Amino acid sequence: MDTEAVKIGAKNVDVSALMAEIRAEVARKASEGVYTDLRVALAEKTNLAQLKDQDGFFTLYLESLREAVAIDINDFPIVERRRAFSPLLVKLKKSIWNLLKFYTYRLWSQQNQVNSMMLALAEELDDRYRRRIDALEERVRDLESKRDIKP
Repeated sequence: MDTEAVKIGAKNVDVSALMAEIRAEVARKASEGVYTDLRVALAEKTNLAQLKDQDGFFTLYLESLREAVAIDINDFPIVERRRAFSPLLVKLKKSIWNLLKFYTYRLWSQQNQVNSMMLALAEELDDRYRRRIDALEERVRDLESKRDIKP
């Protein structure tokens, strides 16, 4: 049985060497911290496997949402990689950012509010349905125990 998710085939292509190189590069970048939020990536990677365990799957996504709900609205450093006119371009970019900052902050803060409300809704629905399921399971246990007592 072939376990590879992607099959690559072409003349003069060493597929195993190519896949080994890709895996090594991903491992290197992960160890360097390039992939900073691996929890969401892990949730996506294990999506199909976690479908068997709905509680674990949903808990993992709720944890991911809690960690990623807020957009960082702090200032960021403005740099210029091109050498020619670098100081002038940085000043121009900073001027544009200062003009647009007010509007951007408003949008980001509104998005943070919406994200927080959506997370609160998801958590409330999860709690509500868990309580309902627990009550129903308790009711079933009571009914089964009464049935066992009476013939």
